[in-house]
Amino acid sequence: MQFHHHGYVSTDPRVLPAAGVGLDRPEELPDEVDVLIVGSGPAGIVAAAQLAQFPNVVTRVVERRDSRLVLGQADGIQARSVETFQAFGFARQIIDEAYQITETNFWTPDPENPQHIVRSSVTDDDPAGISEFPHLIVNQARVIDYFAEYARRAPARGDVDYGYEFEGLEVGSGDYPVAVTLREVTGQSGAGINAEAAADAARGATRVVHAKFVIGADGASSRVRRSIGGSLSGSTSMHAWGVMDVLAVTDFPDIRKKCIIHSEAGSILHIPREGNHLCRIYVDLGEVAEGDDRKVRDTPLEEIIARANAILSPYTIDVRDVPWHSVYEVGHRLTDRFDDAETSPDGKGRVFLMGDACHTHSAKAGQGMNVSMQDGWNLGWKLGYVLEGRSPESLLATYSEERRVTAKNLIDFDREWSTLMAKKPEEFDSPSQLEEFYVQTAEFPAGFMTEYTDSMLTGTLEHQALAAGFPIGKRFKSVMTTRVADAVPVHLGHHHRADGRYRVYAFADRSGEQLARWADWLLENPASPITRFTPADADLDAIFDVKAVLQQPHREVRIEEQSKLFLPASGPLGMTDYEKIYAANAGEDIFDLRDVSRDGAVVVVRPDQYVAAVLPLDAPEALAEFLSAAFLDRR
Repeated sequence: MQFHHHGYVSTDPRVLPAAGVGLDRPEELPDEVDVLIVGSGPAGIVAAAQLAQFPNVVTRVVERRDSRLVLGQADGIQARSVETFQAFGFARQIIDEAYQITETNFWTPDPENPQHIVRSSVTDDDPAGISEFPHLIVNQARVIDYFAEYARRAPARGDVDYGYEFEGLEVGSGDYPVAVTLREVTGQSGAGINAEAAADAARGATRVVHAKFVIGADGASSRVRRSIGGSLSGSTSMHAWGVMDVLAVTDFPDIRKKCIIHSEAGSILHIPREGNHLCRIYVDLGEVAEGDDRKVRDTPLEEIIARANAILSPYTIDVRDVPWHSVYEVGHRLTDRFDDAETSPDGKGRVFLMGDACHTHSAKAGQGMNVSMQDGWNLGWKLGYVLEGRSPESLLATYSEERRVTAKNLIDFDREWSTLMAKKPEEFDSPSQLEEFYVQTAEFPAGFMTEYTDSMLTGTLEHQALAAGFPIGKRFKSVMTTRVADAVPVHLGHHHRADGRYRVYAFADRSGEQLARWADWLLENPASPITRFTPADADLDAIFDVKAVLQQPHREVRIEEQSKLFLPASGPLGMTDYEKIYAANAGEDIFDLRDVSRDGAVVVVRPDQYVAAVLPLDAPEALAEFLSAAFLDRR
């Protein structure tokens, strides 16, 4: 963590100096905003947290509840999301309070007594070492709390405006073309299927807020989606599940482990929760009769508990308290549009959808909150770039292009997974079919199969062989290195914070001579992207955080001989930034682990941690050419 570069700090260094609109942020919702976010769930709050790093962008989040979410239905946190938490500065804290999934136990009918279940196999949760971060279980409300805190500590001092319900919008022309009608409400609590209105709830006056852009993060029943003529299409399976968070006493031996249970009485997905006592249990309620008309959703809690006991036989579970429960039918739906470009007056997207507003699926693969957060991060930095003048408005079209494919792949995966979960034991091709599918597809639910294709943001595969272990379009997979200035071992990717900057990793050639020439070109050539795309009055690394990764051991590196590109002045005092030069570690050499050419390579990484390009070190003009597609000249 870096601080003091703006002067001595004795308070919490995570609270960044207020800047821009954060210096005098009005408590009341303004009449004109740059970005209006409807909904403070995972997607909306991540977009808000990222936009709070852009101090000249006026972002407001409206939420119909009276206050923060108390009880959220989502709880599964995949490793990709924990990487995201690291970027937003709270991975360590949330890991400490969360439950960590390290293995999954499979239970099936006892061959000698099929009415009883036995533990048939155990699998490691991440046998292939997909990420250095764990798979977590923690309440959605706490995730939202952490992102909201990050926004409040960011330069723009973002926060949530509670007590506003979205009524509708119209897209016109002018500097603030989207007119959004909001209604003041009180007495609202919960979110999504938990939404409730108190007996004294009231709906007050309406008001109109004018915005440059609007984000609809208002759930599966999104009014924002309907206001732009969008819809969700797909299917609902004729299979119902009851889900309950319970505090229970039981003789089931794996109560504190993730379990997938198939018995002759049905199936259970069992998830231990944070705090060491709470558990979430998904209970198979069987096929839904035709013409049921959602009556299955009225299944009483007592029946769900009884069904759980039947499935767990010979074990029993004595439920002492149920903080939350619900019944649902598995559905898979995808919106026909992620923005309003099709209907807006000028054909440009002004209203964007994310999270459950554009994709819904089962809860059992633990994907909803995770994918929604990536929606928010993807769009958040792009809106910041366009509104600050870093990038052309065409950049925003990449949000729909990238996230629609991701959502479609998610729904296809979840359809297969939920179908397998609903099968009866005798319907499997083999006793180990479910376990094999779980292991073979582990990288997808963990969040690491997202791969963006060739676009203004993503380069071609022409030079991929120079760094084969950093696949273009996929997230940057970190490796341990040593920071040269202080000899501290650090994961290279853990310095990639959600501050809106691109990262450019320059992997040195053997002698370092080509690296020096590359750095000189970036510092001195008028065609350099640093010269062209960084404002004249900004720090050298304000837009591009350029880091050197050297092949020799850190003790052999002479830091005084390194380019000023890697030792830039930072902040108003011009303090030297010593966190740009790294050395490969013996025994876990990043060049070997990620198959990086010993002749050097350049790896460009987007603000949301996805690899944008791999380029040769001996052609610095290739970096300028690639970045010119997404950036505007600022000199």
